[in-house]
Amino acid sequence: MIDFLNKYGLETKVERGGRVFPVSDRAKDVVDTLMKYLKDTGVKILYNSPVSNVIAKDGAIEGVVFKDGRKMECDSVILSTGGASYKGTGSTGDGYKIAKKLGHKIVKLRPSLVPLIVSEKWIGELQGLSLKNVSITLINDKGKKVYTDFGEMLFTHYGVSGPIILSSSRHILDYDFKGITLIIDLKPALSEEKLDERIQRDFEKFSRKQFKNSLDELLPKKLIPVVIKLSGISPEKFVNQITKEERRNLVQVLKKFKLTIDGARPIDEAIVTAGGVSTDEINPSTMESKIIKGLYFAGEIIDVDAYTGGFNLTIAFSTGYLAGMNC
Repeated sequence: MIDFLNKYGLETKVERGGRVFPVSDRAKDVVDTLMKYLKDTGVKILYNSPVSNVIAKDGAIEGVVFKDGRKMECDSVILSTGGASYKGTGSTGDGYKIAKKLGHKIVKLRPSLVPLIVSEKWIGELQGLSLKNVSITLINDKGKKVYTDFGEMLFTHYGVSGPIILSSSRHILDYDFKGITLIIDLKPALSEEKLDERIQRDFEKFSRKQFKNSLDELLPKKLIPVVIKLSGISPEKFVNQITKEERRNLVQVLKKFKLTIDGARPIDEAIVTAGGVSTDEINPSTMESKIIKGLYFAGEIIDVDAYTGGFNLTIAFSTGYLAGMNC
C-alpha cells in the first residue's frame, strides 16, 4: 500500500507504534491520490446516486435499486459503505440495513477509538491542555490492569482525548466505558525517588515562594492549580514549610494522576465503528458473503476495527483489494 501511494506521488512517514501517515499530515492528500488512480484507470463514478436496496434472488445478486427508482442489473456488488461514525463523510449506516435485509447478522455497533468522559467536575479547568510523553494505565473495578500506553493526550471540557486515549478506549469498550480508573503518570521518565529529588531541588530554589508559585518549571501552567488542589497542600503555604509527607503526597499526585471514566462520546464522534457484518458469514479469502453469491464486503462495514494510525485504512484497502480481485 505504501509503495502504491509513493508511486502516485504521495510520500509517507512511519511514526511510533508503526503508525503510517502522509508526510503532509493531510488526509485529503490520500483521497486525492486515490481519486487520481480512479481517473487514470477509467473507473465510472455515479454521484448523487444513493442506493436504497440490493436485489438478490435464489441466493445470488441481481442488481441494485437507487433511491430515485432507477435499477442497475449486475451479478456482483461490493458493500463498502463504511461504519456509523463520521456521518459527514457519508458513513450513515445504510450498508448495515442492506446487509441485514439480505440475511446477514449485524454485530452490535459501538464507538471505538473514541474520546472518554470523566466524572471529575474540575476537568474543565484543563480543557485544551495537551500533554506529551506521559504514560497511562487503565484499571477496572476489580483492580486489574486493563491497558497501558505511552505518548500524547489531550484534556477536553468533558474528559480526555488524544492518540493514547483513543487507543485505550477500545480496551474498555466491553466494560461499557464504566467502572474504569485512568491513571496518568505525568513524569514517567522519573521514578518516585528521582521525582522527589527533583521536587526538593525546585523547593530549595524557590524556598521563599508560596507553593502555588513553585511549580512553573515542573508542570504546564494550566495543570498547576489542579495538582495543588489534589495534593492537599495549601497554595499559600511557603515552600520551606512544606513537610516531607506533603511532598510525598505531591509525588503521588504526579505519578498517579487519577481520573474516573464515566462513559464515552457518541458513536458520531468515534474515529471508527466496532461491530458490523459478522465475519463468520464472510469468506476471508475472497470477502464474498457465505449467504449471497456475488455479494462482497470491504472496510468498516465488517465487524473489524483497529488502532488509529492507518491500521483501519489498511483493513479497508486489504479487504477492498480482495473483494475487487474476486468479484
